[in-house]
Amino acid sequence: MNIIIVILFLGITQFSNADDAFDVRKHLSTVSRYAVSNDISANPFVSSEVPDQCTPLHLNLVARHGTRAPTKKKIRELEALAAQLEVLVHDAKEQKQSLEKIPAWLAGWRSPWKGKLTGGELISEGEDELYHLGIRVRERFPDLFSDEYHPDVYSIKTTQVPRASASAVAFGMGLFNEKGKLGPGRHRAFAVTSESRASDIVLRFHDCCQSYKAFRKSQEPNVDKLKEPVLNDITRELVRQYGLNFTKQDVSSLWFLCKQEASLLNITNQACSLFSPSEVSLLEWADDLELFILKGYGDSLNYRMGVPLLEDVVQSMEQAIKAKEEGYAPGTYEKARMRFAHAETLLPFSCLIGLFLEESEFELIQREQRLELPPKPPKNRNWRGGIVAPFAGNNMLILYSCQMDNSSKYFVQVLHNERPIALPGCDGSSFCPFEVFKERIAAPHLKHDYNMLCNVMEQTQKNFASSKLSQILNWLLSLRNAGSSAKKVEL
Repeated sequence: MNIIIVILFLGITQFSNADDAFDVRKHLSTVSRYAVSNDISANPFVSSEVPDQCTPLHLNLVARHGTRAPTKKKIRELEALAAQLEVLVHDAKEQKQSLEKIPAWLAGWRSPWKGKLTGGELISEGEDELYHLGIRVRERFPDLFSDEYHPDVYSIKTTQVPRASASAVAFGMGLFNEKGKLGPGRHRAFAVTSESRASDIVLRFHDCCQSYKAFRKSQEPNVDKLKEPVLNDITRELVRQYGLNFTKQDVSSLWFLCKQEASLLNITNQACSLFSPSEVSLLEWADDLELFILKGYGDSLNYRMGVPLLEDVVQSMEQAIKAKEEGYAPGTYEKARMRFAHAETLLPFSCLIGLFLEESEFELIQREQRLELPPKPPKNRNWRGGIVAPFAGNNMLILYSCQMDNSSKYFVQVLHNERPIALPGCDGSSFCPFEVFKERIAAPHLKHDYNMLCNVMEQTQKNFASSKLSQILNWLLSLRNAGSSAKKVEL
């Protein structure tokens, strides 16, 4: 009897610990906060010691904006959800159902963003993420940031979207903190530049790529079908559990609300409490599936359209090597190129350099073959939105100059979210000879031309129009010839 009691006690304790260990904030896909994302276990990071004879020569940074408010479209969705929840609770009362099963917060719930007319802006938590990232980058690479500031030495680029440009400013304030004479914090002014939204093929290539827009539109119904079984199963369970006539759209909106509450407001005991840990894992997987298909390895166009960004990164490293080889004076060449954009920028770039892949998968994408979709829970997967592109997620490529006996003098270290990460294209190392990085990882992508990839439809239309015009001209010419022949007969 005593043994049975002990076994039951251990079982209950183990179950309780497992339940306590589950943190929904680690399962929010790309809505994950940066600090929480770095705490997610099973991140595919590797230990990497940079040899003592190596010194950093140049830094490339590609970063997503920090934590932001929901967009205007999503704010309207949450207001519609509030109205729908009110109807559901009212209907339950009308049908004299027991209200004991309905969570107290749900009755009378109002959106925290109700009445807000704007959305999508960087919030204070996002400012903090980028500000401290800037401080950490300078502390980690003091030799790179020891020169007097000049925009040609420390280049900061961003898209024209306000949350991205605000992120660049917050990062710069941290990076150059106490480097100037402005105010008590000894701040300094610094330049942040951007291209027009309509022509920014380096940081907003997805917005300028007509082929990608057409591909995404064609794939969205297929993605919805793949996610549908998960939403249907969870909808049935929530109806059974709470006695409210939820629809699939209601559940989708509640999951969105859960992510916003948990990430932005640190509230996990309202919308998130409606879902069990296994349901949260499935909803996260469904989000990651969509991310994979529409923005990741699901199709080569998703990342190949990012070749202008990859080319920009490689060229910046080649220029740094040239400056080193030719002995340029300090302050006359670029030492860091820092870019602030979006998940739609960071994800394709991560794919271009082969992150989150096994070596066999890397070989497949080099041959332009599709990868298997991320496995469904409880199976483990490398592709998790909370790791690959959380708020303020980033890739840093550090170019090192090394005094070594072998033929390679320059190496590239890749840091994802500030941690060394394996490069399948460099035998699983995060410290890769520059020539290997350039030839094995970058070159197979750089053979593609952005305009050829992205304007196929436009070119087809031009060719079609040209063909039609040619036909019309030939027809007119034939009429003219026929008329000439007729006149000759009359003469």
